[in-house]
Amino acid sequence: MSYTGNVEVGGPPDVRELPGLTVTKLAVGPFDNNAYLLRCTATGEQVLIDAASEPERLLELLGDAPLSRVVTTHRHQDHWGALGAVVDATHPSVVAHPDDAEALPLPVTEPVRHGETVRVGQHTLSVIHLRGHTPGSIALLYDDGDTPHLFTGDSLFPGGPGNTWGDATLFNRLMDDLEKRVFGVLPDETWVYPGHGKDTTLGRERPHLPEWRARGW
Repeated sequence: MSYTGNVEVGGPPDVRELPGLTVTKLAVGPFDNNAYLLRCTATGEQVLIDAASEPERLLELLGDAPLSRVVTTHRHQDHWGALGAVVDATHPSVVAHPDDAEALPLPVTEPVRHGETVRVGQHTLSVIHLRGHTPGSIALLYDDGDTPHLFTGDSLFPGGPGNTWGDATLFNRLMDDLEKRVFGVLPDETWVYPGHGKDTTLGRERPHLPEWRARGW
């Protein structure tokens, strides 16, 4: 069965085979968070994006392959509820942006900033800093040479940017970053894997940018 990205809490994961990388999406916890396990097909090395909740289910996904890193996309607790348990069991590097690091329950051992990279075996993810939802929110970009794949945390969803709680300054900062660092440089076919809910593409969302600006959220 082909990948859809449609997962439910308590249900099975969805798996996508990319050139060089396998993406496994799992919905966990009371806030319906998405956790993404990326595995290099050449080395077996794995990276987990957002150890959100239900550590036993996340650890089951890992199997016997090594977990080299856990990336936390931003400081909100629903995205790191299982971080301590996963790190205690597997001893990976803890990756996050410095601006959100102090809010995490464990020290960040591998801080990353805009334009830097995160390794997954033989492959790299590019870090995109998207300010607004939190000061240190990041997205991670994997370009397989055909279709770019973007893991956006809570900064971009189907239907709009992440929550900025009615703060016009935060909203405009997030929209500026999305337009400059995401929509301004990546093609329509870029696949978007958000922190909650269903996937989308930049092409599906791009026509609505003026609408988002006008509504202010």
